[in-house]
Amino acid sequence: MDKPNILLITSDQQHWNAIGTRNPEVSTPNLDRLAKAGVSFSRAYCPNPTCTPSRSSLITGLYPSQHGAWSLGTKLPEDVQTIGDILGQSGYKTALVGKAHFQPLASSPEFPSLEAYPTLQDLEFWRTYSERFYGFHHVELARNHVNEAHVGQHYALWLEEKGLHNWRDYFVPPTGTMDASIRHKWPIPEEFHYDTWIAERSNALLEQYANSGESFFLWSSFFDPHPPYLVPEPWDEMYDPAAVTLPTLTNGEHEGNPPHFQMTQQANPDFSGYRESGMGIHGMHSHLHSSEDLRRDIAVYYGMISLMDKYIGKILDKLDELGLAENTLVVFTSDHGHFYGQHGLTAKGPFHYEDLIRVPLCIRYPGHVPAGIDSPSLQSLVDFTPTVLGLLGIDVPRTMTGLDQSEVWLGKKDLLRNHILCENHHEPTTIHLKTYVDERYKITVYFRQTYGELFDLEEDPNEVHNLWDHPDYQQLKQELLLKYIWAELGKEPLWMPRIAGA
Repeated sequence: MDKPNILLITSDQQHWNAIGTRNPEVSTPNLDRLAKAGVSFSRAYCPNPTCTPSRSSLITGLYPSQHGAWSLGTKLPEDVQTIGDILGQSGYKTALVGKAHFQPLASSPEFPSLEAYPTLQDLEFWRTYSERFYGFHHVELARNHVNEAHVGQHYALWLEEKGLHNWRDYFVPPTGTMDASIRHKWPIPEEFHYDTWIAERSNALLEQYANSGESFFLWSSFFDPHPPYLVPEPWDEMYDPAAVTLPTLTNGEHEGNPPHFQMTQQANPDFSGYRESGMGIHGMHSHLHSSEDLRRDIAVYYGMISLMDKYIGKILDKLDELGLAENTLVVFTSDHGHFYGQHGLTAKGPFHYEDLIRVPLCIRYPGHVPAGIDSPSLQSLVDFTPTVLGLLGIDVPRTMTGLDQSEVWLGKKDLLRNHILCENHHEPTTIHLKTYVDERYKITVYFRQTYGELFDLEEDPNEVHNLWDHPDYQQLKQELLLKYIWAELGKEPLWMPRIAGA
């Protein structure tokens, strides 16, 4: 096999079926052509349903409890080995354009963060930044979703280079002046949207690599469709809110669920007892919403995906134009899923339904990866780095606990993984849960709690009936708990081989 290039394209918080090949209500012609030219996995999962832990697992081949960035607000240590480190040592040029989010918004002497204030918005610092960043030779970064205050870094520099010197008008305080109450239609012109920036800068790097003949690993990391729901015109009006399918709560479905599920359906729930450290937890608030508001949100969510798809298409077109497509492995996925009304929930939180922990995953490598395949093989984002290394014939470090799924990707085997583990750790005790998923069943356990969740995904694919306390399923629960323990034991890294008896 020739030494292929690798192009990783990621979205942020995209529901696993919010792609045209799976949902005819969403228009994604470029992601569709990617999926149809390769393999699309219907059961791909994240190892944690929040950004920093999942993204860190993607580049390390380790679970969040292993690489250190176990929650939002934590930091991936710089000394953890990444795919960038390994490919850089193997002669690849490595680059990341877009969202990183490996570090927190706050900094401390013990845990300094380049993605924290004031460095985040020190444009002169980023103008000359040339250090290795988690193994990437070259980075162009930003840290925000639509009009959020965290805009800065290389995106802000690009806006100024493009002549948009009043870019602060399109972002909310304290960075900008935009009215924070504006919803759905983002006044920023599309030519200055970060999708445009990511595609333009990715394509410039592709041209550089094509001209030099260098093998590359390029990560184009998009910010959308993560809320807030805002998109430039005409994308905000692309979808009719009245025509979208509205996911709903099944009456009584949370009655047998842990307490925090039920509290989300209250107008003013008190979640203070869950915040032992005083830090906020995504999802621990009321999720009540009107059907009218939710329909409008979904329509804009789809618009954000379609706009992103347009600029993903520009990157794929550039591969074709430069003659790189035939020797480039393209991978598209997202860091975690999303709720937009499923189970009465919105956005994300400590609720391990399939909507949140499953992600889209499409791969293309002409002549090597079979085309037009929709595979149910279990995949995890923690497998990405070991699998890419396996495809390249590079030894997978013993420290990595993800699986090398290259034989599945190449169509030589139907499956290698028989289970998924998903972690979610916010507070020391109250919100610390882990989920085990196999081909049919799914079980979720909570640290120091006797409640949990058990679903039969074959008989109950919408996860409406929690069987945790059902008397007819206690034997199954014990079997699944044992399998979960085996899975936890099995993911322990063997840092070095045993070379002596003592």
